[in-house]
Amino acid sequence: MAVTLSATLAANEDIERRRRAGERVLNLAFGEAGLPVHPALREQLAAASHRNGYGPVAGAAGLRGAAAGYWTRRGLITDPEQVVCGPGSKSLLYGLLLAIGGDVVLTMPSWVSYAAQADLVGSSPILLPPPPGEGGVPDPDLVAEAVRGARARGRTVRSVLVTLPDNPTGMLAPRRTISRLVEVARELDLYVISDEIYRDLLHDPGQEYTSPADLAPERTLITTGLSKSLALGGWRIGVARLPDGADDLRGRLLAVASEIWSAPAAPVQEAAVYAFTDPPELTERITRSGRLHGTVAHAVRDRFLAIGASVPAPQGGFYLYPDLGHLGLGGSAEITRLLLDTHGIGVLPGHAFGDDPAAARVRVAVSLLYGETHEERMAALESSDPLRLPWIKASLDHLALGLAELSLTRPALVS
Repeated sequence: MAVTLSATLAANEDIERRRRAGERVLNLAFGEAGLPVHPALREQLAAASHRNGYGPVAGAAGLRGAAAGYWTRRGLITDPEQVVCGPGSKSLLYGLLLAIGGDVVLTMPSWVSYAAQADLVGSSPILLPPPPGEGGVPDPDLVAEAVRGARARGRTVRSVLVTLPDNPTGMLAPRRTISRLVEVARELDLYVISDEIYRDLLHDPGQEYTSPADLAPERTLITTGLSKSLALGGWRIGVARLPDGADDLRGRLLAVASEIWSAPAAPVQEAAVYAFTDPPELTERITRSGRLHGTVAHAVRDRFLAIGASVPAPQGGFYLYPDLGHLGLGGSAEITRLLLDTHGIGVLPGHAFGDDPAAARVRVAVSLLYGETHEERMAALESSDPLRLPWIKASLDHLALGLAELSLTRPALVS
């Protein structure tokens, strides 16, 4: 089995190499939250730094209880025994794919690691597009057809994985789509794995949010963490919520965890206990973060729209998924290479997310535009008009110029 470096990590390392060599590159490729750690979280981590024991495989009782409270406050009554903790939600997703087994249905496009993890566990992912104008959830009617067809050919399909809101499109699947998907999951006895790492970063906090667990708690598994909402990617902590009574599945997941990560880092677990209790100072930080991500994402979208690109309006997180096919400059690899080599703009090609390589779609992450220093990032977070900050304005101007130059290279139409 050929295993390659994650496309997001590889692109980020390439961009950093170019920057060290003196190139000016706008990094729109890496999905890091790009904001400082809240001081209260640093204090919690420091206070727990003496904890050096392994701890329970499922995670410390305090963290499982805090995560249960987090979901309960969001309308999903949760017992701590339903919670399993890990070193990031990415590890938990991998563990769940191993524990569930069989093939998995994914959205096309979907986050780069889903299909890669499926390959690692010996699953053959089935990639299906979302309903027109949506993202993050495969079209339920196509899921039903594809799963029945795959099973008729002897394949074992056991799960469908969704992202709410989505990476790479930034879109949030509506309730009607979630409702139809869980109907299909019940009909076909599928688990629904719901990656909700961006749940708390909706651009409009009042927007309706429907988790599959709201409608089908008996077959929905949720993963989340603190890497996006509180910019703690490097701390590596995540939690999974399993269906009530799924003792066999929980046992298999813990068996996987015991052989791969043993237990999450004890000091980080202690800080996460505090975070998952939703203290006011952190909920206020998350609200500010969501507002900043939305403001900058829509400004970046405007720059793409200005050259005629098709770009779905983002609803959460810090991603956009422009389609530059109107320029006639090739597929996603060609567009990505042109943007980076000629215009100093780093993005990820859509084919890395399972999309059609011939389509000129790219994934854009705006979260590294907020500044290079702690002071700049805090200023962006606290500003009532972050687009007027000189470093953000300079990045948007760089993007606008590069896109305008790119659009001038489109082939002339032959009459």
